[in-house]
Amino acid sequence: MTRVGVFGANGRVGKLILEDLKTTDDISLSSVFVRNNLDFNVDPSVLVSSDIDAFLNACDIVIDFSLPDACEVLLEGALKHPKPLVIGTTGLSTHQANLLKQASEKMPVLYATNMSLGVALLNKLVYQASAALEDFDIEIVEMHHKHKKDSPSGTALTLSESAARGRGLDLNKVRVSGRDGDIGERTKDEIGVMALRGGDIVGRHTVGFYNDGEFIELNHTATSRNTFSKGAIRAASWLVDKEEGLYTISDCLEL
Repeated sequence: MTRVGVFGANGRVGKLILEDLKTTDDISLSSVFVRNNLDFNVDPSVLVSSDIDAFLNACDIVIDFSLPDACEVLLEGALKHPKPLVIGTTGLSTHQANLLKQASEKMPVLYATNMSLGVALLNKLVYQASAALEDFDIEIVEMHHKHKKDSPSGTALTLSESAARGRGLDLNKVRVSGRDGDIGERTKDEIGVMALRGGDIVGRHTVGFYNDGEFIELNHTATSRNTFSKGAIRAASWLVDKEEGLYTISDCLEL
């Protein structure tokens, strides 16, 4: 039985991971890390701790859906006590991303901005479409609930990276995430990534390829956060016996 530690259990997806683990074979909850207090009850056999070392020692693998600063605490702890890590936290700083890469040199780390099968396939389709439709303009629009803090979403940024790779472009040089005023005409290589926020939208991403006389739009809509929690658990089951390295959800799904 694989013992799972959940980091970020008070969050929306974290709570779902705890619930989904109750009905998953061969993998179970063993520890929960809390920075303050856990706002619900768990089985008495589960370690609930604010001590990162104790938390890591009580599990075989960690699933993290937290905030960037909290994820940094996890990565620093794991560098001292290596464990396989499934990380779904988005909005990481350059320093935090470097810590993640450093951790992957000592342990298996699966990092995904979105744990759903549909988005993994969407990234592959976006790469293929970007390469094939070289004269089409690329625009990405993402929609999320009003409580989401990072913008654009990690998923939208990953999709834009797939689009840029399809054309051999440096995303940092071509991404545009805001337009206002007399900015002139759109450039050929520009990849627009725009964010909308409102209500309780779980997540919707549209990648459009626009040309004179025709356009294609690829859409993914998440209607339940269980898509992410179940995807993360599936990723943990796959990752637990892998060698050190940085993995993606596409590796897990063999896409």
